[in-house]
Amino acid sequence: MSITNWLRPSALFTDLYELTMAQVYVARGMFARATFSLFVRKLPPSRSFLLFAGLEPLLEALREFRFTDEDLAYLESLRLFRADFLDYLRGFRFTGEVWALPEGTVFFENEPVVEITAPLPEAQIVETLVINLVNVETTLATKAALCVLAARGRTCVDFGARRTHGLEAGLHAARASYIAGFSATSNVLAGKLFGIPVTGTMAHSFVESFPSEEEAFLAFAENFPDKAVFLIDTYDTLRGAKVAARLARRLAEEGILVRGVRLDSGNVIELSREVRRILDEAGLKEVRIFVSGGLDERRISEIVESGAPVDAFGVGTRMGVSHDAPYLDLAYKLVEYEGRPCMKLSEGKVTYPGRKQVFRRKEEGKFLEDELGLREEALVGEPLLRPVLKDGRRTAPAPSLSEIRERALTELRSLPPEVLQGLRRPVPRISRALEELRRKTEEALRRGD
Repeated sequence: MSITNWLRPSALFTDLYELTMAQVYVARGMFARATFSLFVRKLPPSRSFLLFAGLEPLLEALREFRFTDEDLAYLESLRLFRADFLDYLRGFRFTGEVWALPEGTVFFENEPVVEITAPLPEAQIVETLVINLVNVETTLATKAALCVLAARGRTCVDFGARRTHGLEAGLHAARASYIAGFSATSNVLAGKLFGIPVTGTMAHSFVESFPSEEEAFLAFAENFPDKAVFLIDTYDTLRGAKVAARLARRLAEEGILVRGVRLDSGNVIELSREVRRILDEAGLKEVRIFVSGGLDERRISEIVESGAPVDAFGVGTRMGVSHDAPYLDLAYKLVEYEGRPCMKLSEGKVTYPGRKQVFRRKEEGKFLEDELGLREEALVGEPLLRPVLKDGRRTAPAPSLSEIRERALTELRSLPPEVLQGLRRPVPRISRALEELRRKTEEALRRGD
């Protein structure tokens, strides 16, 4: 899957100051290699970990990054940019290198997930794109992962497309939630582009358009004999369940098996128990109960812990916009230029200089701790950041979405209960070498060296 099939980011998708800074760099001949580090300063209050997603879309976007003649004409019309700088943009290609966590990796605050090294103007111009793509998918993948964990093995399906913040966001939500462990999506385009299984039943309008619920259910089952799931709460949920049960028994004699019923409103905990009783008494123990409507990890956990006989969840708006934590405090900061370590000393926003590596220690497959060090260090633990682009080209074939998904599920299983439950928010240790570099760099900056 190429990003050109679904996302064509214009090179103008950047903040103006990226271009004004870049013009100065070009005018001054500042083409030495710079390293920028992308990390989350602080986790949202409701998060004890984050799940990294969006890397593959980012790498494809970097590969496709071009300024068209139309883009350049617009920039010229602003009367801000010099002709020689516009000529530079005309030939712009990303030629740098990218080190990154494998997509689907769990990470914590202050840990770089991407480090970009390139000639300074290149690394600066792509900042907005880098932050945007990682922010949206990591935010949504983390929210989806919390839903999957709350479901405790029950199926979760993405229903979020209609209320995500834009069409592209709906595709990102489908991709990110599948990485996090969702089983399918209602988004047909996402199914085509990413190979995610698609699923869907009927809306209340479908039921309302027929003279009776039974006629609506029958028409649907006759058209989709292998995928019949009835929405039973349009009028009265328990009455709808009885209609569905009566019809399902009749259809079974014709070789049509009703797969499930869906509840989208009301007290689904109590209603699901009554619906289960109605189905079981009709000999329909194999018919599943599917719940949707206003779900997130808290509501899913409440339903599961109640013992309600719910088999699957359709999770929409609250996942699709990550309603309780809709963004991450992502920062893209210069950490090295022309071999010189760089850092920021702003109050509350101090950064660590130098190219970095994250070393992860586990014991019997369970996460213990991370240590943040310099890239050239050889510390205890698995080094997580890996080279994925060199000279603007991939260092290895892209992993499949199923491989990324499997990594994410393995990562989530590695987290100890206290992290999964939000009782511990791991923060990486800082290596002695990195701390010493920070100290020396800060002293030199305060002296004005």
